[in-house]
Amino acid sequence: MARRREAAAAQADRLARAEAAETAVAREQVRDFVERARAAGLPSEELRVVDAGGGRYRTGVQGWVLRRDGRAGVGEDGAFYLLAVPLTGAERLVARLRGVRVAPSDPPLVWGRGGRDGDSIALAELLERRLSGG
Repeated sequence: MARRREAAAAQADRLARAEAAETAVAREQVRDFVERARAAGLPSEELRVVDAGGGRYRTGVQGWVLRRDGRAGVGEDGAFYLLAVPLTGAERLVARLRGVRVAPSDPPLVWGRGGRDGDSIALAELLERRLSGG
């Protein structure tokens, strides 16, 4: 039993290190994107949260939306933001009046990993598409 626990702990440690390494690479890609977007004069906009009903709400964060569905963005501050947020009826009313606070998230090296076939894309490619106007 002790061996299994040790093996599980070792595996969890390996996975955590691999995830941390991927996050570091992805953060560097995001920082590079911000520098290149600024250098190219790519206009930023206020990022907006999207709820399940398709409503969009202010965040007060300036940046670039990465996907047409509005579910991810990069702030001018160099942070990655997940913009899909579930809101209840009362929360929607407050969001309309005050906006929604969003916190930076760890960027994924592959957007949509584990989703349906064709739904995943490398972060580097997603950022490159945005730089080219896609």
